[in-house]
Amino acid sequence: QVQLVESGGGLVQAGGSLRLSCAASGRTFSRNTMGWFRRAPGKEREFVATINWSGGSTSYADSVKGRFTISRDNAKNTVYLQMNSLKPEDTAVYYCAADRESYGGVITTEALYDYWGQGTQVTVSS
Repeated sequence: QVQLVESGGGLVQAGGSLRLSCAASGRTFSRNTMGWFRRAPGKEREFVATINWSGGSTSYADSVKGRFTISRDNAKNTVYLQMNSLKPEDTAVYYCAADRESYGGVITTEALYDYWGQGTQVTVSS
């Protein structure tokens, strides 16, 4: 059974940092595109960041560019989201996602991902 489990969320003051982790189990995702999305209260889920299978290609939402960094450790079957200079508007549930296809490029569209984690809450206080 494939599982994506996010961790690392919590409460942080504006300007602070958090690092989210997404650990995959049930199969390897070392050949698959991974992504992070988030859902703020009262809003639809939105794209945050994505990384291709090798880590050589990434893409970010404009709202997080320059502050967030996505990375992966294929040996650990884990993807990370380093979040710096956090703002109250970053408050959301953050979700990890994985594509079923191998050796694809970055994916910014939610509907193209096949596997999802349960989410981890990030709250940024002002």
